[in-house]
Amino acid sequence: QVRLVESGGGSAQPGGSLRLSCVASGVIFSTYNMGWYRQAPGKQRELVAQITSGSDTNYASSVKGRFTISRDNAKNTVVLEMNSLKPEDTAVYFCNARYWLDFWGQGTQVTVSS
Repeated sequence: QVRLVESGGGSAQPGGSLRLSCVASGVIFSTYNMGWYRQAPGKQRELVAQITSGSDTNYASSVKGRFTISRDNAKNTVVLEMNSLKPEDTAVYFCNARYWLDFWGQGTQVTVSS
């Protein structure tokens, strides 16, 4: 059974930083493309960042240069480092694992406000 567990959400002031982690179980982690998505109230879920099984990365234009995605295959973990946070980054952030099928975590709230 595939399970993705996110942690690290919370509150930050504009310009601050947060670090999200996602631990996967029930998958051969190294073969999966991993990603972070977010969904703000009243909006559709959108891609934030992706990292392939070969560690190629892709970022939404709105976060490029501020967020960094990385993976540790030995720990079945994908991390999203978020810097220079803005109020518009406020959303529920979801971890995604993709290998033919999509698997999702339960989400973690990120709130950026002064």
